[in-house]
Amino acid sequence: MTMSKQFLQDCVTQKEKVKMRYEDEKERLQTGSAVKNLKVRIYKTVILPVVLYGCETWTLNLREEQRLRVFENKVLRKIFGAKRDEVTGEWRKLHNEELHALYSSPDIIRNIKSRRLRWAGRVARMSDSRNAYQIRLRWAGRVARIGESRKAYRVLVGRPEGKRPLGRPRRRWEDNIKMYLREVGYDDRYWINLAQDRNRWRAYEGGNEPAGSLQAI
Repeated sequence: MTMSKQFLQDCVTQKEKVKMRYEDEKERLQTGSAVKNLKVRIYKTVILPVVLYGCETWTLNLREEQRLRVFENKVLRKIFGAKRDEVTGEWRKLHNEELHALYSSPDIIRNIKSRRLRWAGRVARMSDSRNAYQIRLRWAGRVARIGESRKAYRVLVGRPEGKRPLGRPRRRWEDNIKMYLREVGYDDRYWINLAQDRNRWRAYEGGNEPAGSLQAI
């Protein structure tokens, strides 16, 4: 299924908002009148929330993650400026490792993974009485009764026609959750069970494996 026109318009709109917000704050980030800590705070409170709006539902591939890292490094270089080389005495750009050491906060991809995991935990802990489940069941019941000739019914029960394109299947949203849990040492097959324990799930949100945790529940 192709993306809807409205979804594509939303993506373009958000991209324009990010660009406008960055341009508004670009001069303040470059000026030497503001201390670096204030510049970092501007980035975290003004620019980053616009960039990460709705990131809990994103499904990112490696190329998209790299583009986000490049964007953040570009902003951080505006904030921290250049560095004089101790050997040659010439000014040079800060390396990525130096930027992250000065920033001393989780990078943008780590931030996205944490937010995605937090939202996934909330959804997994929803009971059957919550509105999300009620709305989904109500919609499925209505679609099932409208008949096979309607497009919504074909979307609900139909299967895509034709052959799947060559190559690995596109990464799903749940795949991102499982990949991140594997990074912090958890058996991803039981992630919905793990999410029921709020305290342990929060530890994984922070990128830490809880002490004495079991690999399966």
